[in-house]
Amino acid sequence: MSLGAVVSMVLFNQNSKVREALVQVREELDEHLDAINENTGEIQSNYAYVQKIDARLDELFVRLDRIERLLDHRTPRSSVKPLTHGEKQVFLVLYTEEESLTYPEISRRTGYPEALVKHHINEIIEKGIPVVKSYFNSTPYLKLEPRFKELQAKENLVNLSLQSFVSE
Repeated sequence: MSLGAVVSMVLFNQNSKVREALVQVREELDEHLDAINENTGEIQSNYAYVQKIDARLDELFVRLDRIERLLDHRTPRSSVKPLTHGEKQVFLVLYTEEESLTYPEISRRTGYPEALVKHHINEIIEKGIPVVKSYFNSTPYLKLEPRFKELQAKENLVNLSLQSFVSE
């Protein structure tokens, strides 16, 4: 066998190995592309599902707003159980503000942590004070029912006095 033939065989063997390596790389790339395409389809499917849930939540918020408006037409309860000092502080923030407030805004104005403000709001509601809660972009906004504010101004249903803040 001549030297040229040996060189040709060596080059052919090397080219075959390079081709095999390239074919293997190509197969692995195709597998990765298939996996990416499957994940993309799954992500698109999940996104569509999240969009449907978001639309349903919007419908639910609209329904809740309607229910709250219907409940606004009720007459406020005239008997209010006594409030603690912290509940009075939260009540006063709601009472003195004309616009609806978020929990963080009430927290800043009272100096109480947001979790404590939420607790006080729940206690205030349980004690008979009508707090109107509305939602905008999933954020709750709170205010006192306007008719209750009028009654509070006329009849002091919550029994607020300077003495009640000084003694506590």
